[in-house]
Amino acid sequence: MSHPSSTIADIEKELRYIAGIIKQKGREILDHYPITAPQFVALQWLLEKGDLTIGELSNHIHLACSTTTDLVDRMEKNALVERVRDPKDRRVVRIHVLNKGKQIIHEVIEKRQEYLQGVLNDMPKEDVETLNKLLSLLHENMLETSK
Repeated sequence: MSHPSSTIADIEKELRYIAGIIKQKGREILDHYPITAPQFVALQWLLEKGDLTIGELSNHIHLACSTTTDLVDRMEKNALVERVRDPKDRRVVRIHVLNKGKQIIHEVIEKRQEYLQGVLNDMPKEDVETLNKLLSLLHENMLETSK
């Protein structure tokens, strides 16, 4: 089913603006923590996917392996992560999130959710539920078409 190009253009613009505002708000929140935006993204992937190798993490955060190695070095210095040998293959080193890293991620995400709660407070409950369903459907369709 084809939709009017003006509607698609409007949806793309709204999503871009919303993503930009959330990203900016996230950066403001991160200013109060000893962590950079790329470190935040890396920690999120590690928490979601579990312990990853430098190569796997590089693929998720779309950075070169050398850049990811530098990022992990700095995070390790700040006691956010540690490198651990894979028990099944001692040649493989995985990045493991430490409690300090987990705590920061949880606090930052909580603050982002509080921001969103404040923005959605004046919207009717049914509209917020519809928005949630539609965003989930959009995400699912995007995942399907990217396979």
